[in-house]
Amino acid sequence: SGLVHVKNPHLDSMEEDILYHLDLGTKTHNLPAMFGDIKFVCVGGSPNRMRAFAQFIHKELGLTGNGEHLVDICEGTDRYAMYRAGPVLSISHGMGIPSISIMLHELIKLLHHAKCRDVTIIRIGTSGGLGIEAGSVVITDTAVDSSFKPQFEQVVLDDVVVRSTELDKDLAEELLTCSKEIPDFPTLIGHTMCTYDFYEGQGRLDGALCSFSREKKLEYLKRAYDAGVRNIEMESTAFAALCRLCGLKGESPTHCLSLL
Repeated sequence: SGLVHVKNPHLDSMEEDILYHLDLGTKTHNLPAMFGDIKFVCVGGSPNRMRAFAQFIHKELGLTGNGEHLVDICEGTDRYAMYRAGPVLSISHGMGIPSISIMLHELIKLLHHAKCRDVTIIRIGTSGGLGIEAGSVVITDTAVDSSFKPQFEQVVLDDVVVRSTELDKDLAEELLTCSKEIPDFPTLIGHTMCTYDFYEGQGRLDGALCSFSREKKLEYLKRAYDAGVRNIEMESTAFAALCRLCGLKGESPTHCLSLL
């Protein structure tokens, strides 16, 4: 049917579903009227960046009105920022798995309550490149954990639930085809490794803590490259797992600002 799925039997018995961190609710807002025709959702870490992206899309689509004055739909909260440009929703998710997971739970419920159909969700952002040209864009085919496994481990009560992290390969190929129209950014498809922090988890030598040598770091990164990893960031496994479970067509092209 193309509808966004939620897999929570408790939602049907709730008098109201409050999306706490988006400042929205099923009683306080007419979600189908506000969001029912959304077809694309783009998410990224920075609120300012997602506002600039929404303004760019507003201009590209030739929409009426002044794109410079787009209103933050979530302005009642300081957790996330959300902007709309026609059929495109642009939302910030903060940094790291916990932050993007909270946002995605509420975003998916929002799309479900709004009765959206055939939604494509794309995570845009920055990452550290691995064995590729600086400035490249990596389109993720599979998100992997720090052991290079295509999985996301979610602790539910005292159980560890393992979820698949494969993304939509047809969408990845479509984005790769589109990238040929923008020669300024070398673009490739590869695995994206997701870590739980920016410093130790990504093998950086400049954090407050560092218990490994430069040689050990380079040996680990070589193993990652040999496993197909081409960039490293902190959200992709959670993003891929939730999109897959809820029937969302998802992809994660990220710009590699630096090389690890």
